[in-house]
Amino acid sequence: MSKVIITCAITGGIHTPSMSPYLPVTAQEIADSAVEAAEAGAAIVHLHARNPEDGRPDQRVEAFEPILRSIGQRSGVVCNITTGGAPGMTVEERVGPAAHWQPEVASLNMGSMNFGLFPMLKRFKDFKHAWEPAMLEASDDFIFRNTYRDIRYCLEKLNATGTRYEFECYDTAHLHNLHYFWREGLVKAPLFIQTVFGLLGGIGAHPDEVLHMKRTADRLFGDAYNWSVLGAGAAQMKVAAMGAAMGAHVRVGLEDSLWLGKGQLARSNADQVRQVRQILEGLGHEVATPDEARAILSLKGGDQVQF
Repeated sequence: MSKVIITCAITGGIHTPSMSPYLPVTAQEIADSAVEAAEAGAAIVHLHARNPEDGRPDQRVEAFEPILRSIGQRSGVVCNITTGGAPGMTVEERVGPAAHWQPEVASLNMGSMNFGLFPMLKRFKDFKHAWEPAMLEASDDFIFRNTYRDIRYCLEKLNATGTRYEFECYDTAHLHNLHYFWREGLVKAPLFIQTVFGLLGGIGAHPDEVLHMKRTADRLFGDAYNWSVLGAGAAQMKVAAMGAAMGAHVRVGLEDSLWLGKGQLARSNADQVRQVRQILEGLGHEVATPDEARAILSLKGGDQVQF
């Protein structure tokens, strides 16, 4: 592998504002944090929007506009718009921003799953907003819905725009789901597969599980895919190091972990990018620029988006 792509997931829809004072919430904070992450070495920024008043996930098309325009004016980084959204959103809500703004990349979850956030209530006790503990508590009876019909709906909406995908796979079944859509001709190589480790409801973050996902993807897709790894919480840098040693691209960011080390909150997304970059360069890898990432992933180019 010539260059390693660092993706940085800026704010997400899982962590809540009360968990860290450094989590970007307003459009300006999200855009500023994305640009800082790009300057630190991220080639791709994975974007969610939030309500500026209470930090609640906001999947309205217009909520993304100031974020995308601000980033686009200041950086050549690749913008990746979520279709995951947040718990409880319909698939129509989730795909709306990507369908409208037609980014180079959109995330796409490849299967339904339990999505257990409620253990966070053991660590975090004091919340500024009522929606925060309510969302976490409700996750013990929540299924993150991504049916075959939902996935097909997203593909039909986005394929015509030239947008490509960060396929988020939380378990081996999700790799098989992706293989089905690839076999059906609804997705095209090179596939960008983001294997996700350490979230309750998905595969764990043990080295054996990282190897298992890699072996399964190799068997299903051969050389038709680019592999990336994402570790949740304390597993973030451990999984990044394991993956990078095996030739993976990596994803970090405050969406996936609020921490830089044990008991140490990351003060910015750029801090995590710099930390993982140090790991990559220590392994002898070079970090991809946004344009190099575009070439590796066969993206349509920043001049073909609608922002």
